[in-house]
Amino acid sequence: MSFQYIRTELVENLFTITINREDKMNALNATLLQEIKQAVNQAEKDAEVYGIIITGSGSKAFAAGADIAEFKDFNTVEGQKLSSDGHEVMNTVERCLKPVVAAVNGFALGGGCELAMACHIRIASPNAKFGQPEVNLGLIPGYGGTQRLIQLVGKGKAIELLTTADMINADEAHRLGLVNHIVDQEKLMETCRAMLNKIAGKSPQGISKTLECIQAFYDDTKNGMDTEIGFFGSCFGTSEFKEGTSAFLEKRKANYRN
Repeated sequence: MSFQYIRTELVENLFTITINREDKMNALNATLLQEIKQAVNQAEKDAEVYGIIITGSGSKAFAAGADIAEFKDFNTVEGQKLSSDGHEVMNTVERCLKPVVAAVNGFALGGGCELAMACHIRIASPNAKFGQPEVNLGLIPGYGGTQRLIQLVGKGKAIELLTTADMINADEAHRLGLVNHIVDQEKLMETCRAMLNKIAGKSPQGISKTLECIQAFYDDTKNGMDTEIGFFGSCFGTSEFKEGTSAFLEKRKANYRN
């Protein structure tokens, strides 16, 4: 599958999506967002893919927001569709049943911050900066930022960041829990790959069902506790359970990917 605004690469079972608009600070336009959705869906269905990394081209920006020129003349109906489409993309990333890591290599603002928050794990370089500056434009975050930021940093801090439009650096983002780790830029992709390779050594069904249980917590139509009980029980009827318990008792490393 070929794309206009992103590059994709599958190396040693890890699928990398690179936003490829370096001259535009990797700003997110509508086509680019749909390409991310398509790429994530493609990777999720591919048995060769163990994990996904999303990053930006260059060393200055992960994604410095939405492409404002694209929607500056939109009316109310067009604005709602823009938001709805964006939510669909972010939900696709968040609900992916394979681990998705954001390699945040610079500015992650507006839609870029929302994309990073939709990923399961965020690893940032020291020059990363995060923010939701939409109120500067007479807008609010439209791709889930008002909801996911609260989940990650808490209500009070989220309100402050959303209403002041302040940017925070990587250290502050890490302190708040928005970022899992900070590593030197030259080690950013290596660190992301190492984490995904570590996860890949665990039970694939255990990982996917864990991610689904976590999503159930945030889904008003589901009971997360009941989801956990059901999935926990279903694990007992699988070959991965038999391999995992046998490996433990035999004091060897489990092999889930024969």
